[in-house]
Amino acid sequence: MVDLRQYTLHPGRRDTLIDIFDEHFVEGQEVCGMHIAGQFRDLNDPDRFVWLRGFRTLDARAEALKAFYYGPVWRQHAEAANATMLDSDNALLLQPINLGPDYPQPDALRPDDQPNSVIAGFVHPADDAFPQHFLDNLLPVLSDLGVSPLAIFRSLSVENNFPALPLRDDTVLVWLARFTNDTTYELVREALSGWKGQELRLRPTMRSQVR
Repeated sequence: MVDLRQYTLHPGRRDTLIDIFDEHFVEGQEVCGMHIAGQFRDLNDPDRFVWLRGFRTLDARAEALKAFYYGPVWRQHAEAANATMLDSDNALLLQPINLGPDYPQPDALRPDDQPNSVIAGFVHPADDAFPQHFLDNLLPVLSDLGVSPLAIFRSLSVENNFPALPLRDDTVLVWLARFTNDTTYELVREALSGWKGQELRLRPTMRSQVR
C-alpha cells in the first residue's frame, strides 16, 4: 500500500523542502520500514510537492510512522520542514491494482541526477465498478497510444491507524505513467478529455526512484 501525498507550500519554499527531504527524510523513513518511491515537483503548481510512500502492511504502516515521527530524524528537522508548508493533509491511502515492471522495488537504485521525464498522475473519482471499467475501457486506449502505466492504485478504505496524519476519505483510482515527449502526453490528455478527475504533471527530484 502507498500514501500519495500532496503538500501545498509557502511561495518559493519548495526547493527548501526538497533539499531537506532528499537529504534527511528518504533514508530517515526507510530505516523505519517505509519505501520512499517517488518525490516530485508539480510542473503546474510551483508551490506543490508530491510524493509516494509505501508500506508492507497496514500494521507495518502504523509502526513505521510511529518510529519516524517520534524518532530523532523528524525531531531534528521537523521545524524546518513544517516552516515550508501551508497544508500537508492532502493524502490518499491506496492499494495497488497493478504495478508495472518499471515501478521501483524498495532496493532499486536511487540515482542522484536530474531526470528529464515527466510523470503524469491521474486521480479519478471511482465507485466500486470503476477500476474494472478503467481496465476494460481506458487501458486499451492508453495501450494504443503506446503508454503503459507505471502503476495503478485504488483507494484502501480502512480506518486510519495513524490519525496524527489525516487521510482523505474519498474513493478514487490513481494511475501513473512516464512521458518522454509532449506529443504523447497531449494525445493522452485528449483521450482523457471526457474523464473527470485531477491531473498531476510531475518532475521527479534527483533522488526519486520513480523517474
